[in-house]
Amino acid sequence: MTPALQSHATQALCRMAPVIPVLVIDDPAHAEPLARALVAGGLPVLEVTLRTPCALDAISAMARVPGARVGAGTVLSAHDAERARAAGATFAVSPGATPALIGACTALDLPLLPGAATATEVMTLLEQGYRMMKLFPAGPAGGAALLKALNGPLPMARFCPTGGIDAGNAGAYLALPNVVCVGGSWVAPAAALRSRDWAGIEGLAREARALR
Repeated sequence: MTPALQSHATQALCRMAPVIPVLVIDDPAHAEPLARALVAGGLPVLEVTLRTPCALDAISAMARVPGARVGAGTVLSAHDAERARAAGATFAVSPGATPALIGACTALDLPLLPGAATATEVMTLLEQGYRMMKLFPAGPAGGAALLKALNGPLPMARFCPTGGIDAGNAGAYLALPNVVCVGGSWVAPAAALRSRDWAGIEGLAREARALR
């Protein structure tokens, strides 16, 4: 799958809902009910970060939930991409992009949402064939003001900004013409996971879905 086809696939996923939950899962028992709550709340595209020992098991469990489109986040290497694909991830998200990672995702037919934080990085990804990107870390990099500035010279690039985004500022990002969706962890807070408050998480998902 070429980078251009990868971008076509990831942009289609990003258009399914205004928010992609960025999930850090410490207990594999949380995976299935969490996915069901988020899908029921209108957020079917889920990013499980590879930051915990049980992340791959969580991806496998969530991938079996009807309606869920599960991807792996914090994919940093070809090895990460291979493990994520084997676990059932249907896309990968990275905070940046390297030739090795791009090559692996191309060989694996695994759509990659690559990260960028500067105009040079955006231009480099565009040259590779990527038009759908992750702006990371969105807040520290310049936030909505940076995205607005990038849209002038680089209107062909589309973004899913992640990092420093919450319910209070997500709307400002989503109002920008080059933002397809945002990524955020606020829809599945750690306290709600610990208490297994699936109804509360579903409610947060419904509120996030209504942002657009």
